[in-house]
Amino acid sequence: MNRAILIGLGVVWMLTGVYIFARPMNFYEVTPGLKLMGPFNMHSISDVGLAFLASGGALTWGASTKTRNIAIAGITWPFLHALFHIQIWGHRGFPFDGIFAFDFALVISPAFLALALTT
Repeated sequence: MNRAILIGLGVVWMLTGVYIFARPMNFYEVTPGLKLMGPFNMHSISDVGLAFLASGGALTWGASTKTRNIAIAGITWPFLHALFHIQIWGHRGFPFDGIFAFDFALVISPAFLALALTT
């Protein structure tokens, strides 16, 4: 069961990476709170897409082959990204709004779940 969840998260992260890299402006426009971080930056957003793609690939590979070290390598960036979002919450005063809900559901919870399942 844990392997299936980890593989699923890895595939979702890879697909997210492909989407971000292929449609960076659309990602910028539709992601809640992203515009609060500053103007559109093609380079930075493309880097995020590639990070999701690489992390998802490593997690999928590690979970598929039962290679824990590779799976942990795959969750490193999403977990650090989740911690960064928690730090952003602190600066915003922990508002319970749409940005909070989006971050919690799609950034923070999956990263912490992946960490729990691999350690």
